[in-house]
Amino acid sequence: MGRIKTKQVKRIAHEIAKDGLDDFKNTFADNKAKIDMIADVPSKKLRNIITGYMTRLAKMKQEI
Repeated sequence: MGRIKTKQVKRIAHEIAKDGLDDFKNTFADNKAKIDMIADVPSKKLRNIITGYMTRLAKMKQEI
């Protein structure tokens, strides 16, 4: 089983994705730098969780 993402993580990720999910790639490192520029996330751990979820959303969108 995987980890469950909280409502806060999903809400922030979907707000960022609303502005442009096409800008995000399938690599965690690229998305991490992009999240740093776009959002002001208070902790490194939360930023990494959001980035991982954004990477997952980008991969799912590419598969469709």
